[in-house]
Amino acid sequence: MSPAAAAGQAAARLAGLPAVSLPELVHGAELLERVDRKYLLSPADAAAVLRTLDPETRVLEIADRRAFAYDSVYFDTDDFAVYRLTAQRRRRRFKLRTRTYVDTGGCFLEVKTKDGRGKTVKTRIPWDREDRAWLGPDGREFAASVLSEHGHDGALVTQLRPTVSSTYRRTTLLLPEGSRATIDTELNWRSAEGAGVRARDRVIIETKSAQRKSQLDVALWRSGVRPSGISKFGIGTAALHAELPRNKWARVVGPTAGTAILTPLTSSSERNTP
Repeated sequence: MSPAAAAGQAAARLAGLPAVSLPELVHGAELLERVDRKYLLSPADAAAVLRTLDPETRVLEIADRRAFAYDSVYFDTDDFAVYRLTAQRRRRRFKLRTRTYVDTGGCFLEVKTKDGRGKTVKTRIPWDREDRAWLGPDGREFAASVLSEHGHDGALVTQLRPTVSSTYRRTTLLLPEGSRATIDTELNWRSAEGAGVRARDRVIIETKSAQRKSQLDVALWRSGVRPSGISKFGIGTAALHAELPRNKWARVVGPTAGTAILTPLTSSSERNTP
C-alpha cells in the first residue's frame, strides 16, 4: 500500500468517528500528569491499527477541522545539556518549549518533566506567539520555578536559548476509557541556524494515559508495534547536529542527517511551512 493510500484509509476511518469539542476533551482527559508512550510507524501500519479503534473513540474537532498545525520551539544550552539528559536516558529529565497552535491561535510556554518512575508532568502558561522563540525574564522565572519544584537545577534556565523547532499536523483522540492519543504527520524540524529535515512517510502515535496502558496501546502491541522512546526534540536535535551522541535514535537519524527516514529540507518554502 502506498503512503498516500494508507493516509487516505486512516483519514476515512477517523472521519467516521464522532467528534469531541476542546472543552469536553480537557474535562474528560486533560492528563497533565500521565504516562506517555510514543510509537513510530509507517502510514500503512498506522492505518491498520486505526481501523481497530473502538467506535466510541472521539476525534477533537474545532471549526469543522480535525487536523491542526503545530509549531514547537525547544530551548537548550550551547552545549546541549537538555538534549544530553534525554539522549543518555536520565531518569529525571525535562524539556522547555513554546507550543503554538497555528490554526487556532493559542500559544503556551511549557515545561515537561519526567520523574524517576517514568511519569510525565506538563506545566504551562499562556505565551505571546510573537515571542515563541524568546524566553525573557518572565519565562525564565517560570521555568526555573517549575524545574526547582521537580528537583532540577533551576539556574540552568539562564543558559537556555532556542535551538530547534518542530512543525507537524496533529489529530487528537479521546479514547473511551478516558485516555488520549495523538497522531502526528508531516513532521519537519529546523535548527536555529536554518538547516532543516523532514520525516519520510512516518507517523508518530502517542498515547497519554493515567493508567498503565490504554486500549490503543494494546492494539499497537497486538500489531507488533512497540513503544520506541522517540522524542521530536531528540530526533530533530540529533539529525541537525551530527557532532552529538545519537545512539538512542540511530535507526531514525542514521549516521548523518538526511539518511534513514529523514531527508533534508532543501528550500526556504519547505522550511517555513508548518
